[in-house]
Amino acid sequence: MTITSTYLLLYVDSPATSANFYSRLLDKPPVELSPTFALFILDSGLKLGLWSRQDVEPAAQITGGGGELALAVADNQSVDRLHDQWAASGISIAQPPTTLDFGYTFVALDPDGHRIRVLCLDLG
Repeated sequence: MTITSTYLLLYVDSPATSANFYSRLLDKPPVELSPTFALFILDSGLKLGLWSRQDVEPAAQITGGGGELALAVADNQSVDRLHDQWAASGISIAQPPTTLDFGYTFVALDPDGHRIRVLCLDLG
């Protein structure tokens, strides 16, 4: 049996609010939007689902901040450019651009406190 990881689901208070946030962040509309769920398909093919926390079965035990959505970019300049764009648009920044052992990165927060890490891996 082959298992592939094609979906990432985040539990959110309001799929509509979160869909608006991620539409601006990803510069694309959701491919699906209902009162309880929104779906984006990222350029990599990964599907990002935003599921109403109140409708998840079985009920979710954790809220935002328990993990990260990591978005890799090609170079350090792209990390800085996205940081500046997101900060200027009012997105909460939890960690400004910095160099860590894996590369250059920053962390933003979505409306539910989910961490979004933008990174350029240091392959050298």
